[in-house]
Amino acid sequence: MVIGIAKEIKNNEYRVACTPEGVNEFVRKGHKVLVEKDAGIGSGFSNVAYQEAGAEIVESAEELYKRSELIYKVKEILPEEYKYLRKDLIVFTYIHSNAHREQTDVFLESKAIGIAYEDVTDPEGGFPLLKPMSEIAGKGGFIAAVNFSQKIHNGEGLLLSKIAGIETPDITIIGAGNAGFSAAELASQCGNKVTILDTNIKRLEEVKNLLPENVELLYSNEANLVKCMKRTDVLINCILWPKWRKDHLVTKDMLKLMKKGAMIVDVACDEGGAIETCRSTTHDDPIYYEEGILHYCVDNIPAAFPKTSTYALCNATLPYAMQIANKGVKKALIENSYLRRGLTSWNGELTLEETGLKQNRPYTTPEKALGM
Repeated sequence: MVIGIAKEIKNNEYRVACTPEGVNEFVRKGHKVLVEKDAGIGSGFSNVAYQEAGAEIVESAEELYKRSELIYKVKEILPEEYKYLRKDLIVFTYIHSNAHREQTDVFLESKAIGIAYEDVTDPEGGFPLLKPMSEIAGKGGFIAAVNFSQKIHNGEGLLLSKIAGIETPDITIIGAGNAGFSAAELASQCGNKVTILDTNIKRLEEVKNLLPENVELLYSNEANLVKCMKRTDVLINCILWPKWRKDHLVTKDMLKLMKKGAMIVDVACDEGGAIETCRSTTHDDPIYYEEGILHYCVDNIPAAFPKTSTYALCNATLPYAMQIANKGVKKALIENSYLRRGLTSWNGELTLEETGLKQNRPYTTPEKALGM
């Protein structure tokens, strides 16, 4: 199979889907790899490194898409790339089709095959291609809090760390999943008083054995959330809010409970989601104030750490990309039900239920689309 590694064009996106080591694995299996010129520069991988791994460097996105059977990338297809989609082209990336109706239209009209990282599952019901980015986003969210607490960045000048003789900062984390655990791990290692809120008691018991004594684990209910909001210096949201819900975990009025100089970091960045006042920001313009509370809602935190993120993402996605390349896309999808969960579009049919429901459009099951 011919695999194309695309250069990401989204603002402040420095990751690339595949490392030179990953390219070498494809080549060893007899596949041809095309890498768009300078695709890896942002992550520290030169064109020469890819060539030495066995890839061919192509000059343009147009050439890459035209010659490739499988496009392997990081972010969704942007409007500038819509014209490259065509029937039978396989696109393996983060697609987020429910949030991008126009992109979904283009996939269906072009009859391209879309397989979304974010919907691939594992036997435990987890999301293995989201997990590594969630870990980096959780840690990056806490690092952002440290950064924007500094007075030189118009923060309160509070160092988020335990210092002798001074009251220890209070960090509250909503969600004990991969992102929440990672944020708590880093925040607690700095000596902060950390509280994790979650409704999953089993998960709280799991992380209890993995985190130090300065982490408090509370069942998430309104009373406990309000108690935490009144005392916390930083509130970090790490839960994805169901897109059909119209209510919020943290409302605009609840921000009035927070103390002066407190901060909200929303790792999930669902606009109007768990935190009513969240709206996605960028690394160019990362913060804003609402009700006197600083909000950091960058929707692409891992892109700030592209070398780490690229290695972590490639390690997670490469086995699935290799299955597609080795077996052909249809056989790979039929034989791997977990990969099949990521199928978003197939030959002009929408195959992702969540997108169908949110966008009020017809959809079918991946199994029916594949003729299983």
